Amino acid sequence: MSSFVVQNEIAGASVYGVKQYDYSVDGEAGRDYAAALVSASFREATTVEKAQSAVAEVVKARQRKVDAIGTALATVSQAIADMKTKNQEPSDTSAWSDRLYSAAEELKKYGINIPVGVDNNKKQAYMRRDNAMRAQSDLQYAMDVEDNNLQQDIVSLQSLMSKRDNAFSTAAKIVRKALNAAGNTISNIS
Repeated sequence: MSSFVVQNEIAGASVYGVKQYDYSVDGEAGRDYAAALVSASFREATTVEKAQSAVAEVVKARQRKVDAIGTALATVSQAIADMKTKNQEPSDTSAWSDRLYSAAEELKKYGINIPVGVDNNKKQAYMRRDNAMRAQSDLQYAMDVEDNNLQQDIVSLQSLMSKRDNAFSTAAKIVRKALNAAGNTISNIS
């Protein structure tokens, strides 16, 4: 647990010779043991929940990056497919394309540059065949790396969700047991 339950002897307090204790969680004293455990469990759950939210944001951001790379890869692949196949010279170029321009601009947000010729006034771009082939390989590699990282982030997120659920479940069980014990004590007195 992220919070620890600390047992503190109550000075001069004893019941029939048995020392009495209170329990503290993160420096907050004056609790019985069950209350201290519940507090520690809920604190752990909320701490894990905050971490879970942060990891969820990372997953969303990484998914947006994977989507951008995938869109750019499809656009570059289409540009290669549309090039004339008669003379496969390295200097062959694609047609001017607003999609290619948009893909290149989107990739710049992620620090990925693909070699395109740009007309900023028309917001269009073109690619040479050799550059497009290299960009296609580089984008596929970048997408594989990001997809692998995304899968690892998803596993981390699932682990955090499980830890949070376990912490809440533990707290609920302790509360239930304390209520049952109190109910049994009251029924035994009656």
